[in-house]
Amino acid sequence: MKTAVHITDNYLINPTNPVTVNVVGAGGTGSQMLTALARINHALLSLDHPGIMVNAFDDDRISEANLGRQLFSESEIGMYKSVALINRLNRFFGTNWKARTHRFADALYDNDTYKANLFITCVDTAKSRFEVSELLYELNNSRSLERERPIYWMDLGNSRDTGQVVLSTIGKIKQPESEKYRAVAELPFITEMFKDQLEKADQFDDTPSCSLAEALTKQDLFINTSVATVGASLLWQLFQQGMIFNRGAFVNLKTFLTQPLKLE
Repeated sequence: MKTAVHITDNYLINPTNPVTVNVVGAGGTGSQMLTALARINHALLSLDHPGIMVNAFDDDRISEANLGRQLFSESEIGMYKSVALINRLNRFFGTNWKARTHRFADALYDNDTYKANLFITCVDTAKSRFEVSELLYELNNSRSLERERPIYWMDLGNSRDTGQVVLSTIGKIKQPESEKYRAVAELPFITEMFKDQLEKADQFDDTPSCSLAEALTKQDLFINTSVATVGASLLWQLFQQGMIFNRGAFVNLKTFLTQPLKLE
C-alpha cells in the first residue's frame, strides 16, 4: 500500500507576495507561535522566499497571571497581548506585522484583515473553533485574489499537560500524480474530526487566573511551548520540504510521548 502524503500548495512554495497568515489568539500558545513564525519568516527570507505577513488577533490584555507562562514582562501589564508581541517582534526582526485588538470572529466585515492564506488558531474554547470554521467555510466558497486565497488552517490547543496540533486544508489542494505515494488532497477540519468531543466540553477551564501559581494548576509551564514547537516544525516542513506525511501530533508532557497524526 502506498504511503499517504500531502504535497504543499504551490503558492506557499512560490508566492508572488509574502504568504498572509492570521494568528488567532496571542496568549500562552499564541505568544510562542508568533515568535516561531518570526524565525520561520527570517529563514524563508534568507532562502529568497518572500516570507510571511502576519496579523495577530487578540482582544485580551496582559495581567500579572500571564507573566512567566506567557511571553510577557511586568512592564507590559495592561497592554493588549497582540500589540505587545507584534511591537516586540517588529523591532527585533524588522518586520511590519500587524496587531488586531479585537476578536477574529468580529473581523468578518473587515476585508483588509480577515482574509489570508494560512490561519493558525491558538484559542481556549470549542466555541471559538466553531466560529473560525464557519468563517473558513464562507471564505472557501468566495472568490479571492491569490494573496488572499484561504489554503490551510492549523489548530493548536492544550489541556493541563497534553495538547494537539491539527493541520487542515480549506477545500481540496490539487495534488500531482505519483507512482510512489498516495497524495491526499483534503484534510478535514478539526471541528469535523472531533466534533462530538468539542461539543461536549471545552478543552480546559478558561476562567481567568489571579496569579501565576493559580495558572500553573490549570496548565503545565511548558505545554504551550511544546505544542507551538510541534506546530512550527510542521509548518516549516510545508514550506521547506514541500510535503508532509503527518498532519499534526498529540503531545503529552506527563508521559513525554508525542503521537503523530497520520494522513488518512
